Amino acid sequence: MRITALPASLLVLALAGCANDGELDVSSGVGITATRTGCPTVAVADGTGDITLFADGAAQTADSVDIVASITKVRPSCNTSGAKIYSVADFEVQARRSDARGARTVTLPYFSTVVQGGTAVVAKRIGQVTVNFADGQYRAQAAGKGAAYIDPAAASLPPEIVEKITRKRRPGDADAALDPLADPEVRAALQRASFELLLGFQLTEDQLRYNVTR
Repeated sequence: MRITALPASLLVLALAGCANDGELDVSSGVGITATRTGCPTVAVADGTGDITLFADGAAQTADSVDIVASITKVRPSCNTSGAKIYSVADFEVQARRSDARGARTVTLPYFSTVVQGGTAVVAKRIGQVTVNFADGQYRAQAAGKGAAYIDPAAASLPPEIVEKITRKRRPGDADAALDPLADPEVRAALQRASFELLLGFQLTEDQLRYNVTR
């Protein structure tokens, strides 16, 4: 989870519990409660949420588009009660074809990737989703799912970092006006403990280039 930096005088960081982000906490003065869990952020990876198939042997032009499909309606869920954090992302694939003649089945590959700290890929799985077009039907949809296990220890902050963030500061303290999240050591620890579950179509180089340049 990416946490927006807040002034220390307004920050109370709850590392567990069910408080809502932005909820006012008046138990020890007015402050902001920011909830952090080990669950990953779930998103579609940039440039991979769509796939375009062209007619066999045809150039990549609008006139030769055969099928276009998109990943949509991503629904994340997360279970932290087991030995490992289990994150699931259900999604839909909505597809459209150019020629509605005849029934047709198309299988599209997709991936689910776990990224730690914004850059390190720690796991990747390849799956397939099958879309069935009925005769005369231009559009069809199918369901897919990405899932991942995450080590709770890797998603947790070290005790010394927790102490830096949650330590109560009183007016007059040397660091009373300093934002603990601006501390490079704290920011680095938060980054290391952050995870993302990214989804996307498993594209060829040509397909990825087409998505980027179209």
